[in-house]
Amino acid sequence: MADNEQGIPTKTAEFIGKLQQGRNAEAGEAFKDALRDKVASALEKQRVDVAGKIFKGTEAEKFSDPKPVVTSADARTDKIMDTDGKEIAFEPKEPEPTAQQPETPEIEVAPGHENPPTAGV
Repeated sequence: MADNEQGIPTKTAEFIGKLQQGRNAEAGEAFKDALRDKVASALEKQRVDVAGKIFKGTEAEKFSDPKPVVTSADARTDKIMDTDGKEIAFEPKEPEPTAQQPETPEIEVAPGHENPPTAGV
């Protein structure tokens, strides 16, 4: 926030000037702007102080899990390894059907109706 030649912050000087001119609505807005600037700078100072106290003497922690051990550069392997390089037993199973197919019921057709007539002929 810059100061004018009298040492008064410019937002405050603007507020005072508008009050002296009788422009109260504009003075209200200038007051809000001055107050916002004052609060924002105080909050920024406090944020810097708190951050300095919280993170003083701490080190960053690892942010990811250990990577798996690669034992072979082959495109395909029949072994599955864990992150420590130990083999994991794995036996693939055939998927079992989850639902039975319904049987198609036979439809009885009355004698003489085996071939229905075609429409529009």
